[in-house]
Amino acid sequence: QVQLVESGGGLVQPGGSLRLSCAASGSIFVIYAMGWYRQAPGKQRELVAAITSGGSTNYTDSVKGRVTISRDNAKNTVYLQMNSLKPEDTAVYYCNAFLRIGPLAQPYDYWGQGTQVTVSS
Repeated sequence: QVQLVESGGGLVQPGGSLRLSCAASGSIFVIYAMGWYRQAPGKQRELVAAITSGGSTNYTDSVKGRVTISRDNAKNTVYLQMNSLKPEDTAVYYCNAFLRIGPLAQPYDYWGQGTQVTVSS
Protein backbone atom coordinates (compact mmCIF):
# COMPACT_ATOMS: atom_id res chain seq x y z
CA GLN A 1 0.00 0.00 0.00
CA VAL A 2 1.37 3.39 -1.03
CA GLN A 3 0.10 6.75 0.18
CA LEU A 4 0.88 10.23 -1.08
CA VAL A 5 -0.08 12.95 1.37
CA GLU A 6 -0.11 16.55 0.18
CA SER A 7 -0.08 19.74 2.20
CA GLY A 8 0.36 23.46 1.72
CA GLY A 9 -2.56 24.53 -0.42
CA GLY A 10 -4.79 27.46 0.39
CA LEU A 11 -5.96 30.91 -0.58
CA VAL A 12 -3.38 33.47 -1.68
CA GLN A 13 -3.56 36.88 -3.31
CA PRO A 14 -2.23 37.43 -6.82
CA GLY A 15 1.53 37.86 -6.69
CA GLY A 16 1.79 35.77 -3.56
CA SER A 17 3.58 32.51 -2.88
CA LEU A 18 2.75 29.02 -1.70
CA ARG A 19 4.81 25.93 -1.03
CA LEU A 20 3.25 22.53 -1.58
CA SER A 21 4.65 19.36 -0.05
CA CYS A 22 3.95 15.71 -0.78
CA ALA A 23 5.29 12.78 1.20
CA ALA A 24 5.13 9.23 -0.14
CA SER A 25 4.94 6.37 2.33
CA GLY A 26 4.21 2.67 2.45
CA SER A 27 5.64 -0.25 0.57
CA ILE A 28 8.05 1.58 -1.73
CA PHE A 29 11.01 -0.09 -3.41
CA VAL A 30 12.11 2.79 -5.60
CA ILE A 31 10.64 6.08 -6.80
CA TYR A 32 11.68 7.05 -10.30
CA ALA A 33 9.94 10.38 -10.68
CA MET A 34 7.68 12.65 -8.70
CA GLY A 35 5.63 15.53 -9.90
CA TRP A 36 2.72 17.88 -9.56
CA TYR A 37 -0.32 18.07 -11.78
CA ARG A 38 -3.25 20.43 -11.58
CA GLN A 39 -6.85 20.45 -12.69
CA ALA A 40 -8.95 23.58 -12.95
CA PRO A 41 -12.76 23.41 -13.17
CA GLY A 42 -13.84 22.32 -16.63
CA LYS A 43 -10.30 21.59 -17.76
CA GLN A 44 -8.16 18.51 -18.14
CA ARG A 45 -5.50 17.61 -15.63
CA GLU A 46 -2.13 18.97 -16.75
CA LEU A 47 1.47 18.52 -15.69
CA VAL A 48 2.88 21.45 -13.73
CA ALA A 49 6.36 20.14 -12.95
CA ALA A 50 8.21 16.87 -12.52
CA ILE A 51 11.56 15.75 -11.13
CA THR A 52 13.48 12.51 -11.48
CA SER A 53 15.46 10.77 -8.77
CA GLY A 54 18.57 12.24 -10.34
CA GLY A 55 17.23 15.77 -10.13
CA SER A 56 16.27 16.43 -13.74
CA THR A 57 13.26 18.72 -13.91
CA ASN A 58 10.52 19.54 -16.37
CA TYR A 59 8.07 22.46 -16.21
CA THR A 60 5.04 23.40 -18.21
CA ASP A 61 5.62 26.65 -20.08
CA SER A 62 3.03 28.66 -18.15
CA VAL A 63 4.89 28.26 -14.84
CA LYS A 64 8.52 28.53 -15.97
CA GLY A 65 10.37 31.17 -13.97
CA ARG A 66 7.71 31.21 -11.24
CA VAL A 67 7.72 27.66 -9.94
CA THR A 68 10.48 25.43 -8.59
CA ILE A 69 10.17 21.73 -7.95
CA SER A 70 12.55 19.99 -5.57
CA ARG A 71 12.84 16.62 -3.94
CA ASP A 72 14.25 14.98 -0.82
CA ASN A 73 14.93 11.40 -1.85
CA ALA A 74 15.72 10.31 1.71
CA LYS A 75 12.25 11.43 2.81
CA ASN A 76 10.41 10.42 -0.37
CA THR A 77 9.10 13.97 -0.44
CA VAL A 78 8.58 16.41 -3.27
CA TYR A 79 8.04 20.15 -2.95
CA LEU A 80 6.57 22.79 -5.24
CA GLN A 81 7.52 26.38 -4.53
CA MET A 82 5.16 28.69 -6.38
CA ASN A 83 5.85 32.41 -6.62
CA SER A 84 4.16 35.30 -8.42
CA LEU A 85 0.92 33.37 -8.41
CA LYS A 86 -1.81 34.32 -10.86
CA PRO A 87 -5.56 33.72 -10.78
CA GLU A 88 -5.11 31.25 -13.64
CA ASP A 89 -3.01 29.08 -11.31
CA THR A 90 -6.18 28.32 -9.35
CA ALA A 91 -6.76 24.58 -9.43
CA VAL A 92 -6.61 21.38 -7.44
CA TYR A 93 -3.00 20.29 -7.34
CA TYR A 94 -2.22 16.57 -7.33
CA CYS A 95 1.01 14.91 -6.34
CA ASN A 96 2.22 12.03 -8.50
CA ALA A 97 4.87 9.38 -7.98
CA PHE A 98 6.05 6.83 -10.53
CA LEU A 99 7.42 3.97 -8.48
CA ARG A 100 7.94 0.28 -7.86
CA ILE A 101 6.66 -1.47 -4.76
CA GLY A 102 9.10 -4.35 -5.21
CA PRO A 103 12.08 -5.42 -7.35
CA LEU A 104 9.90 -7.54 -9.65
CA ALA A 105 6.84 -5.28 -9.66
CA GLN A 106 5.93 -3.14 -12.62
CA PRO A 107 6.34 0.59 -12.06
CA TYR A 108 3.05 2.36 -11.59
CA ASP A 109 1.65 5.86 -11.14
CA TYR A 110 0.34 6.75 -7.70
CA TRP A 111 -1.65 9.89 -6.87
CA GLY A 112 -2.37 12.03 -3.87
CA GLN A 113 -5.85 13.18 -2.93
CA GLY A 114 -5.29 16.72 -4.17
CA THR A 115 -4.95 20.09 -2.49
CA GLN A 116 -6.83 23.24 -3.49
CA VAL A 117 -4.87 26.33 -4.51
CA THR A 118 -6.93 29.46 -4.98
CA VAL A 119 -5.39 32.71 -6.20
CA SER A 120 -7.77 35.58 -5.67
CA SER A 121 -7.94 39.06 -4.24
